[in-house]
Amino acid sequence: MTTLTIVESSVKPGLAAFQAVAEDQEEVQELILKTARWLHSKGSTQWGNLLKGKDDHNLGGAIARGEVIIFRTSEDHALAGAVILQQQPSAWDRKLWGLDDADAEGGTSVYLHRLVVDRDRAGKGLGHELMQWIEQGIRFTGKDRIRLDCIAGNDKLSQFYQQCGYTYRGETDGFNVFEKMLTEI
Repeated sequence: MTTLTIVESSVKPGLAAFQAVAEDQEEVQELILKTARWLHSKGSTQWGNLLKGKDDHNLGGAIARGEVIIFRTSEDHALAGAVILQQQPSAWDRKLWGLDDADAEGGTSVYLHRLVVDRDRAGKGLGHELMQWIEQGIRFTGKDRIRLDCIAGNDKLSQFYQQCGYTYRGETDGFNVFEKMLTEI
């Protein structure tokens, strides 16, 4: 099993990163659901299963494994954002990336899921800052790349990932997949 290490907790002045603990789960879940409702209001089907009560990424298990990072303000400790960084590919990741069971252990990829920014803080560049921190403020032993996906029809999100330096690797089953090499492992 690989480990992650937060090497810089400060994302920017007034915002810090922490590994989520069990007590954070309800608050993180509500932030994710708030984002899913917002996406739905914009006509997107992304994260639609969450609105039906289905948690494809097992938030509680991800927190227990130390894979959820939360971002809190210094002023009032409010939750500004969160992300799941899986060090082993899920069944979803294996399907999208065409991995076999041998790739499930010992791979060199981190799988980014459920990046959320509190809607009250959106539109101010926070998403870009969080993506930059994910690459620079944290280290994953033995990992050299980050992989992620989004619905193929979500052009705005696809463009966002490309602006963050992720390379489009193609479309699988209606989802765009992106990858970015890390500078250090």
